[in-house]
Amino acid sequence: MLNALGVIVSGRLVQTDFQEISATHFLITIPDADNVNHVVVFLTGTAPFPEGMAGGVYFSWPDPNAPPSWQLLGYISNSKPSAIFKISQLKKLDEIVGQAGGGMMNNNVFGTNLPISHIAQIGVSIEPEASLVQQTPATTTSSTYYQFGQKILENFFNFVSSFSVTQSQMTPNFNETYVPLSTLQTWYTNFERRLQQNPNFWKN
Repeated sequence: MLNALGVIVSGRLVQTDFQEISATHFLITIPDADNVNHVVVFLTGTAPFPEGMAGGVYFSWPDPNAPPSWQLLGYISNSKPSAIFKISQLKKLDEIVGQAGGGMMNNNVFGTNLPISHIAQIGVSIEPEASLVQQTPATTTSSTYYQFGQKILENFFNFVSSFSVTQSQMTPNFNETYVPLSTLQTWYTNFERRLQQNPNFWKN
């Protein structure tokens, strides 16, 4: 499968120099990945995947202190021979997940004896297509957390705002505590900003 896989980074030459780790695992380096937003991984057409199999596409940011930790981007298959993946947010996600204990990482997918890499890598692992279809890519999980949190924020803010009254409309009630709507707006803005920076901050 060495000549059957390729990678395209916008503005660069096509890369096909995958390194064979095993008969079903292949790696390629992506230099200067901090300046890369998207990558395309594809089958060159020289050879198909075996029947019922597909290529899980994984990404790893370099860590000078540890072997690669892998994030699933998605997959390619004979029926879907190319796919474009956004990697610009994965460095932040890698740091977040690492702090949380590696929940979305798959450190062993390419074995446990890989050397420390100082360059980002893409790995392709030939696996049963039915299994890959059921897995959730790292970018999807992060996006889902953010969207869920944002919907909760909006719902809460809209619900509370629906009861707002002006000071002239208020009926004095010494048994009630009142909070200015501007305070809620400030909380909403701060919470949304933190959610954008780290969709998992609420777990701390």
